[in-house]
Amino acid sequence: MLSLKRYGWLCALGFEALYAACLSYVVILPEKAASLHHSLFELLPGFTWINAGSVIIGAVEVFVFAWIFAWYIVWMHNTSLAKAEK
Repeated sequence: MLSLKRYGWLCALGFEALYAACLSYVVILPEKAASLHHSLFELLPGFTWINAGSVIIGAVEVFVFAWIFAWYIVWMHNTSLAKAEK
């Protein structure tokens, strides 16, 4: 059985690292990454470019989405294991 606490923190860490990598990529190479990453970040409610508050809001949203994702995966995994054991 998966632990929600452990899996949730691992997902949050991975999602935040990916968020930081995408932000860095856009800052370093804006002409190559503009269309894909701008579209991706527009999915985050309240996110606007070149705004420090927005970057923090985006990080919080990514953290929340990571925990929702972790909860769903742990629930699906543990539920399927419980049915397999019966």
